Amino acid sequence: MIHYTSCPVCGSQHIHPQLSAVDHTVSRETFAIWHCDDCTLRFTQDVPNQDAIGAYYQSEDYISHSDSKKGLINNLYHKVRVLTLAGKRKLVLKYTGIEKGKILDIGCGTGAFLNSMQTTGWEITALEPDPTARLKAKTLYGIHPDPPGKLFELPDSSYNAITMWHVLEHVHELHAYMEKISKLLAPGGKLFIAVPNYTSKDAAAYGADWAAYDVPRHLYHFSPQSMALLAGKHGLKITTYKPMWFDSYYVSMLSEKYKNESGNLLKAGWNGTLSNFKALGNAKNCSSVIYLLESA
Repeated sequence: MIHYTSCPVCGSQHIHPQLSAVDHTVSRETFAIWHCDDCTLRFTQDVPNQDAIGAYYQSEDYISHSDSKKGLINNLYHKVRVLTLAGKRKLVLKYTGIEKGKILDIGCGTGAFLNSMQTTGWEITALEPDPTARLKAKTLYGIHPDPPGKLFELPDSSYNAITMWHVLEHVHELHAYMEKISKLLAPGGKLFIAVPNYTSKDAAAYGADWAAYDVPRHLYHFSPQSMALLAGKHGLKITTYKPMWFDSYYVSMLSEKYKNESGNLLKAGWNGTLSNFKALGNAKNCSSVIYLLESA
């Protein structure tokens, strides 16, 4: 277990317990979430280290690794994914300003996003820690992801786009990753980081039952403020904030399921809508935020 005596992002010792959350996906264990008063990061305390965390991903319910369509929520996830994949691809094309280039996807899961990029002519590099997901990427799309350690062997200034879709919150070597990623960007290259936002209205509505805390797999729980500080430490700056509108509904449905096994779709829909309404005109309030970064 890793016990932090200072904030994993800013190093401040002004940290304290904030709440406790249950791992509803695998272990049913309870984990403490701490808060940093200086940069506003929240983080999971006494989290399994890199060698021990793998057991907490071994569940058919962990959809990005299993590609499971079991149950209503997973079925809806797959239907919406068709739209979100197209949206991510358009985002990369718009902000890189090129039709074809080199892209690195860190934590590619089963490869759906990279498949959508390679079919439009992009040269892809895939990294994924989970062996089962790597095998599915090969089987489904002919993509051959490398383990994440390969990141540090990649040549600098190589990529027009680097993407981390709901990945950074899982990375134990947070600063080492950010430092290497900043070096991997080609001149004019863009970094896309999507993470949950605990300052959103749906997070406030569900408290400790907010599904996007997803302990212990989510090591860090970012606010826009803490993300900006992390970026600056590694020579990067945030240029654009983009909303992920569907996440508020997906997370609210899971949160209702965690509160009550049968769930409450109407209440989830209402909380998701209220959360999105608060984020209208300010993506920093969205349930999940896509941060677009470039070299400072």
